[in-house]
Amino acid sequence: MPLLCLAALPVLVLSGCGRKAKTEPNSIDLVSESKLGMRIGSVATVTKPVPVAVRGYGLVGGLPGTGAGNCPPAVRGYLRRYIMAQAPIGGVDVDALLNSKNTAVVQLEGMVPATASDGERFDVRISLAPGSEASSLYGGWLYKAELIPGGAGSGARALATVEGPVFINAIGVSKPDVREGYILGGGRALGNYRGALTLQKADFLLASRIRNRLNERYGSGTADALAPTTVGLRIPDEYRRRKLRFIDMVGATYVDQTPELSEARINTYVQRLAASDDKEASEIALEAIGRECLGKLGTLLQASDEEVRLRAARCMLNLRDDRGFVLLRDVMSSPKSPRRLEAMDAMAISARRNDATAVIRRMLRDSDPAIILAAYEHLRDLEDLSVRQELIGRGFYLEQVAQTDRKAIFVSRSGEPRIVLFGVPLTCRHDLFVESPDGMVVVNSKPGQEYVSIMRRHPTRPGIIGPVETGFGVEEIVRTLGGEFSPNKEGAVSGLGVCYADVATLAQQLVAKDAVEAEFWAGPLPKLGLIIKK
Repeated sequence: MPLLCLAALPVLVLSGCGRKAKTEPNSIDLVSESKLGMRIGSVATVTKPVPVAVRGYGLVGGLPGTGAGNCPPAVRGYLRRYIMAQAPIGGVDVDALLNSKNTAVVQLEGMVPATASDGERFDVRISLAPGSEASSLYGGWLYKAELIPGGAGSGARALATVEGPVFINAIGVSKPDVREGYILGGGRALGNYRGALTLQKADFLLASRIRNRLNERYGSGTADALAPTTVGLRIPDEYRRRKLRFIDMVGATYVDQTPELSEARINTYVQRLAASDDKEASEIALEAIGRECLGKLGTLLQASDEEVRLRAARCMLNLRDDRGFVLLRDVMSSPKSPRRLEAMDAMAISARRNDATAVIRRMLRDSDPAIILAAYEHLRDLEDLSVRQELIGRGFYLEQVAQTDRKAIFVSRSGEPRIVLFGVPLTCRHDLFVESPDGMVVVNSKPGQEYVSIMRRHPTRPGIIGPVETGFGVEEIVRTLGGEFSPNKEGAVSGLGVCYADVATLAQQLVAKDAVEAEFWAGPLPKLGLIIKK
């Protein structure tokens, strides 16, 4: 009887005409949580995963005589053992490698992402090992190293590996510190995240009920009752791009289901989504309930509050109801809306791939650079053909986006190293001269010259590499600069092997000196330092 009465209580529904409904004294919103049933989060602790700080030591090679072999004895001993374990038997003289002026011992710091999947990439900070006499890491390459919680010697197992070119930012910096930098996107997580929830009291029957409910709601194999106090969790494929949201939904999922309870819960959380301050919790609760909430949730698509409309549309799309698609598209396309990026994220994550890419491509023609870049990032993740990609040497990607009205050169400074050309083709004028900050690389074309001449000083001995002739397209210049340095039988080269940091700086110089009619956009630097210190 109490449940039947509860279900019959009046429900607050927002009207399409925009009038604000009043909450009645006996409104269902005033019913206590306990009368809605047992949430998993009320009887168990759902551990919220956080990024894990990892550290290690490694060896940077390919330095032009700026390295040094000195480092603490314990670090040297660790590196000797690690290198010998990785290298073929008798294939490497470890001591000669460590003592070379072309290598330097470095310390590494990173954050393995929360809920990381095997192979997931992340940025790693790199700096010279304590006491090192090396003068510069510029242009070096970090050989494969392991990253461990607490660092080498802690006894913990490695959670990730890292390798790749050293990136030292010279954009917007008068004098970069060449003794530290980043391996952009060079960290790779080892293994897949496995979660768990812990019951407040040992009860194998309750653990089994929770397991059965989670497998019923989110798919077979989602949960496993491991012990009277522990239920293991696996994130379903459907939530691979919303892992933290899935963890939140587990805590909001109710253990028992009856038609009366379901109706009471839906009415409660639809009302709270419309009128309460904690809209996030209500949205999570409704998605955890599942598709049976779609009928009542759909009424909020006509709400006067854009936040309510967006949350309802996103929740519906996450539950595979396309009625929210048009609303999200309209919010994303409205220049006056403050929630455009939020709507685009929801579209990219939850809409059908072809539908999402078709709509997001239009955002490439927006006037706001933040919208253009967000659209590009989503299309790149969705492997859409509007983003053309090629690997340049071993160091970075060159990407081209044609479907945009703004011409710009974007360089990433976190994640995978990449130079992105918007509004291609981008063509340089016929009279140009730019050089890298250290004067090692020169890009030049004299008046009347029908080609661009590029040359660089040899990094390890006296002499000049080049000049190499190329066309005036920015993509040709980037390709020539960063391409693998490999002379043919006649000694001619097509790529100069310039490091990503220098290519990015030269791209900035092309724009700054009006050699190409385009804007220059630089991505944000990694925020690892702040996270690790905390």
